[in-house]
Amino acid sequence: MAIGSDHAGRDHKELFKKHLEGMKVKFVDVGVAPDVEKANYPEVAIKVAKLIQAGEVRFGVLICGTGVGMAMVANRFMGVRAANCPTELVAVMARGHNDANVLTLGQRTIGPNLALAILETFLTTGFEAGRHQERINLFEDIYGTKKS
Repeated sequence: MAIGSDHAGRDHKELFKKHLEGMKVKFVDVGVAPDVEKANYPEVAIKVAKLIQAGEVRFGVLICGTGVGMAMVANRFMGVRAANCPTELVAVMARGHNDANVLTLGQRTIGPNLALAILETFLTTGFEAGRHQERINLFEDIYGTKKS
């Protein structure tokens, strides 16, 4: 798994890292460092998206002020299905129905306890496949990434 944030999501990222260690989930932190005053979220989202594209990680987590910008950038990469999940229900649906592989969150819009619950839900919910796989295939066809 890869995790990253800009300056506006750093506190949640650090909280997530501790939680992931407790869950025994291996991860790579792509930034930003604690001493960085200001960071551009696209640079961080690109790093996570490229790790997913390369098959180096299965999942990614991106945190900025709202999670929206991170999702917009990550979704420009073939094979990345980023979902901005403000609730646990959205995380369940993003994983179960859309096979999302990147979770985006907003530190300015979601408190730490809910953010941790969303993270855990995202990581423990499986893809339901079936009719949902047919729908994934439809949008993967756009990029020619449909799995046979």
